[in-house]
Amino acid sequence: MTNPHPTENQVTAEATQESPQVILERVVRLGFGGDRKRYGEFLQTIRDAIPPDVQVIMRGSAVTGFRWRTDIPFDADGPGTSDIDLTLIGGEMVKLFDVHYIPGLHSAPLSDDHPDASVILIPLRERLTTIAGRPVNIQASSGLLQFLPDGVMSPAYLT
Repeated sequence: MTNPHPTENQVTAEATQESPQVILERVVRLGFGGDRKRYGEFLQTIRDAIPPDVQVIMRGSAVTGFRWRTDIPFDADGPGTSDIDLTLIGGEMVKLFDVHYIPGLHSAPLSDDHPDASVILIPLRERLTTIAGRPVNIQASSGLLQFLPDGVMSPAYLT
């Protein structure tokens, strides 16, 4: 089982042939302007806020470099325009959300499109957005959904 509170070098990318280090470097470069200190602060903020039995996964274009299902590069619309997508797996985190795609299993993301999907997580989202200098979206899933086929959720991720 994946460590729910990984070090910055524990990266999982089952859907890619790239090394974990290559993916981590891309995340730091794209999502944090190459600033490892900001990335470390981002991780620590998550560790301080999320229970230890919850796995935190970063998905999407910050991990792959391109928007899901397109060839549009990260930040194609200018610096800070692409977001960072986090999914909280397990620990009953889904219960912290009021808006769901699949009730009890998969929430809608706390995001600009769903600004009150999880009122209790708004302060965390605001802090992470400030650190990253770009929007951060947070959603939750039961452990079951991490095993969905690639067509349902973006397959590459960083834990």
